[in-house]
Amino acid sequence: MEEFDDYEEELPKSKTQLKKEMHQLQELGKQLTELSAAQLAEVPLDGDLREAVETLHRIKSNEARRRQLQYIGRLMRSADVDAIEKVLERFKERDQQHLRFDKMAGDWRERLLQEGNAAQSDFFDRYPHADHQQLRQLIRDSQREIKNNKPPTNQRKLFRYLRDFFIQASQ
Repeated sequence: MEEFDDYEEELPKSKTQLKKEMHQLQELGKQLTELSAAQLAEVPLDGDLREAVETLHRIKSNEARRRQLQYIGRLMRSADVDAIEKVLERFKERDQQHLRFDKMAGDWRERLLQEGNAAQSDFFDRYPHADHQQLRQLIRDSQREIKNNKPPTNQRKLFRYLRDFFIQASQ
């Protein structure tokens, strides 16, 4: 049985398998091109690959972009794919966490504005380290805004306060 396993390891990869791997590397390279400059700085890339990714942002022609993506895929062959994938996975987890915090902030904002003091008491019971005075002021300002049919400036401030609070509380 071991002889058969050794034989399989010595076989060269099929053309289909090689193409599949190249497409996966090209797709990983495409994900790199979709990152912001700050995120890209966190990814461990060699100089040529980093330059190729940055060059793609300046290219306008669709055909030239396609060729540049292929070039990035070729450069990915010599890159540390595992390290790049780990960083991209960390970004993905961070994005999902921020979406969760956005949902929590939106839900709490609606509840605080609709239920009033009962919701405030519940919030302060769950999160005693929240700034009571600032939160109450934001709620009052938001309710005044709603009552007077004003643009939701304070409601946005309340949302941002809650979102930032949840982000800080998670760290």
